Amino acid sequence: MTAEISRRSTLKIAGIAAGAAGLGAGTGLAATPASAAGGGFAHPGLLHTTADLARMAAKVKAGAQPYTAGFARLTANRHAQSGWRANPQTTVVRGGTGQNYVTLYNDIHAAYQNGLRHHVSGEDAHADTAVAILNDWSAKLTSLAGNADRFLAAGLYGYQFANAAELVRDHPDFALDRFQEMLSEVFAPLSDDFLVRHNGAVITNYWPNWDLANMACVLAGGIFCDDKAQVARAVDYFKNGEGLGAVRKAIPVVHEDGLAEWLEAGRDQGHALLGVGLMGTFCEMAWNQGIDLYGYDDNRFLKGAQYVAKWAKGGEVPYTANTRAKGAVDGWSGRETASDAAGVDPNMTRPIWAMIANHYTKRRRLDASYLTRMAAKAAPEGGGGDYGPNSGGYDQLGFGTLAFTRDRATAAEASAPPSTSTAADSGAGSGSGSGAKKSASSASPSAGAQGGRGEDLAATGTSDFPAWTAAGGLAALTGGLLLLRRRTRTGSGGGRQS
Repeated sequence: MTAEISRRSTLKIAGIAAGAAGLGAGTGLAATPASAAGGGFAHPGLLHTTADLARMAAKVKAGAQPYTAGFARLTANRHAQSGWRANPQTTVVRGGTGQNYVTLYNDIHAAYQNGLRHHVSGEDAHADTAVAILNDWSAKLTSLAGNADRFLAAGLYGYQFANAAELVRDHPDFALDRFQEMLSEVFAPLSDDFLVRHNGAVITNYWPNWDLANMACVLAGGIFCDDKAQVARAVDYFKNGEGLGAVRKAIPVVHEDGLAEWLEAGRDQGHALLGVGLMGTFCEMAWNQGIDLYGYDDNRFLKGAQYVAKWAKGGEVPYTANTRAKGAVDGWSGRETASDAAGVDPNMTRPIWAMIANHYTKRRRLDASYLTRMAAKAAPEGGGGDYGPNSGGYDQLGFGTLAFTRDRATAAEASAPPSTSTAADSGAGSGSGSGAKKSASSASPSAGAQGGRGEDLAATGTSDFPAWTAAGGLAALTGGLLLLRRRTRTGSGGGRQS
């Protein structure tokens, strides 16, 4: 089934906006960033703050390593060239007939990489290129379509689009209002709807990375559009969501040795790495607005990320057998059991480790030996285009060695709430433009967003799922999975797993 949601169709998410008018109570907001006083958010304030961008530029100018090595990866990438020209589409399709989403993710990464290169080098041509790409898309894109994978498109490309645009939001030629409208009316409705209805599936049908991608879209779009209610929904879902992307469900068991099981390690290595990268992205964007989710629930994410880092290097880790229901509500159903951690290829990697390792070891001065080893092995991290041609190689924006390497905080800095660093990082004001757009939770539901047919639920996207080696090459795969152990399946369900 192909479903579509138009730009002019927004949706009402029943019950989730209640009590979300402010961010203070119940959302983990340590303190309101000083720069966001007056109702907005700190800008730039998604994956990169003003201080982050200034640090990158200063370190590269001084010839400091590993920043220069990271910048060399950026400048060598074909997406980071000022000659890039966009190929915008009216409708982007991921999953099913007529797929064309390759165009979208390539253009998003070109916009992001040119924007980042501008901040580091000071070359205006790269900012102009990023703005042109973003403006071309916001002038044309009206809908996302496809089978269940359309929700992956909304989540992954929504958060990435917001981050690319955040780098140039103050450029005089950037169509800020129009871009906010696109995020609010094309991407956010699908992601919001997925987190509520899960495409008409039972709540455990979709593995954590589906939730995490859409959580990232809701959070990034909310910050970019200065929508407090949208940000509050995303943060609350991280803590209390019903789906498997909520932190205690993605990381269900904490062991005495300080490691915590990552649920998707029972599926396969590639998707587990994707999930860790997405949760790290979510935590970093929240941190830059004064919300500490990295440290939530006694650093639960640290324990889960350490577990995945140890396992991905080939280390032995425990895994508690997990049986999850799958299928459609009031439709076909079944159960699947993951009884052990999947096998791994120690050479498989994604550009996810530098951001997480630097937060815990440099910002917070905590021990994270498995994370630091993985970050060192993956360095210098590249970005989209460096990890194979398929969509999986573009799930993260990357370049963490350049962007997230930082000096170790003092003891006082490490104990300070995130709002202290955010206020210093973010500069003055809360961004330019006319302010928040209308929330995506303000109109009637869209059938295209809800989906829910049994054949739609089976879509996984794994046929377009590459493996990544430390050298950045594309490893051979069978069916999108590498060195998977066979698992016990029970019940009557069939079809591919989401």
